[in-house]
Amino acid sequence: MSPEVTAAWIAAGVGGITVIVTVIVQIVGFRSTRANTEQQIKATHKDTADTLEQQREHLDRTLVEEREQLNKTLQAQSDQLDRTLAEQRIRTLNERFATAAGQLGSDKPAVRLAGVYAMAGLADDWEENRQTCVDVLCAYLRMPYEPDPGQDASEQQRLAFQASREVRHTVIRVITAHLKAESAVSWAGLNLDFTGVVFDGGDFSGARFSGAVSFGSARFSGGTVDFSEAQFSSSDVSFRRVQFSGGTVHFQRTRFCGGTVDFDRAEFSAGMITFSGAQFSGATVSFHFAAFSGGTVTFTGAQFSDGTVWFDLARFSGGTVNFDSQFSGGTVDFGSAEFSGGTVTFTGAQFSDGTVWFDLARFSGGTVSFYVAKFSGGTVSFGTAEFSGGTVWFNHAEFSGGTVDFHAARFSGGAVTFDHAQFSGGEVDFSEVADWSAPPAFPWTDALPPGVKLPQGSSDSRADGAVFL
Repeated sequence: MSPEVTAAWIAAGVGGITVIVTVIVQIVGFRSTRANTEQQIKATHKDTADTLEQQREHLDRTLVEEREQLNKTLQAQSDQLDRTLAEQRIRTLNERFATAAGQLGSDKPAVRLAGVYAMAGLADDWEENRQTCVDVLCAYLRMPYEPDPGQDASEQQRLAFQASREVRHTVIRVITAHLKAESAVSWAGLNLDFTGVVFDGGDFSGARFSGAVSFGSARFSGGTVDFSEAQFSSSDVSFRRVQFSGGTVHFQRTRFCGGTVDFDRAEFSAGMITFSGAQFSGATVSFHFAAFSGGTVTFTGAQFSDGTVWFDLARFSGGTVNFDSQFSGGTVDFGSAEFSGGTVTFTGAQFSDGTVWFDLARFSGGTVSFYVAKFSGGTVSFGTAEFSGGTVWFNHAEFSGGTVDFHAARFSGGAVTFDHAQFSGGEVDFSEVADWSAPPAFPWTDALPPGVKLPQGSSDSRADGAVFL
């Protein structure tokens, strides 16, 4: 091989090696560059992610701050709106109050009637001042009121009176409607002040009295006032010094089941007052110093089953009072009562439990009748009572249980009779009376019936028609 060829091969080999080396270097360089690039990309991605995270956190903080600021702004605007609406509402309610009060003071009955309903509607809408609205309605009834001018008055006077009475009776109806169980807006628990009001009619039937109610010194002078099926519970109701001088007052089926009802020093001089079917089951009802001088007061069918009813120091001087009732629990106290006239009857009364006191009572006139009364349980006490006049009948009464006690009683006059009374059980004790100078008339003719005790050494009083069981 010629030297030229050899040189050519050598040159070609060197060139190939150079190419290979160059390729290898390029490959190695590419890989190195790629690795660096990937690292740079990763670093860039990380930096970008960190930047984005920081921006997101900043944005979140910004949004929270803006939201809080927006909420504060909205709350402030809402509070301002509420204050504005409240001010407008109070302004409107005050305007309604002034308008209704003005209507009640009008000299036109139709305008006053509108005022009654306007004030009642305002009371329904304005809970915060409901009591004030009701006070205004009660105050209207307390205003001076001219009595019925009578049939001899002019037609104009009669019409004026009837219109005025209609407005007053509407006030009572509106109040009563809000005291019933089915009332959409209840006024139960509110205070009602009828002190000194003149009632010549009115309907309180079905009302639920659970707040403080005053009829003190009121006058029931005519018409019909109806408390039928009303309920007095957990309340203080005052009829103190009330005057029943005419008309009819119904307490039929009324329930006295809680609180205190006060008839202290009430005057019953005319008219009809009926407690027929009333239930005294847990309240304290007081007739302290009440005066019964005329008219008719009836407790026919009333049930005294719990609580306390006081007639102590009451005066029965005229009229008729009927206690044809059921005494099955609680305490009924006639202590120190005075029976000087009129008629007081316990005809058919049933004494089956509880305690009925006549201690220190004075029977000096009139008639007190226990005709066909039934004494089957409980205690009836006439301790230290004084029988000096009038008539007290126990005729046809049945003594079958319980205790009837005349301890320290004084029989000095009048007539106390037990004609046809039946003694079959229980105890009727006269053994420790303080005065036996005018003893009762008894039905037995020979031996004492069981349970009856007379004063030691006394002579038996006799009466025909004895019944022995």
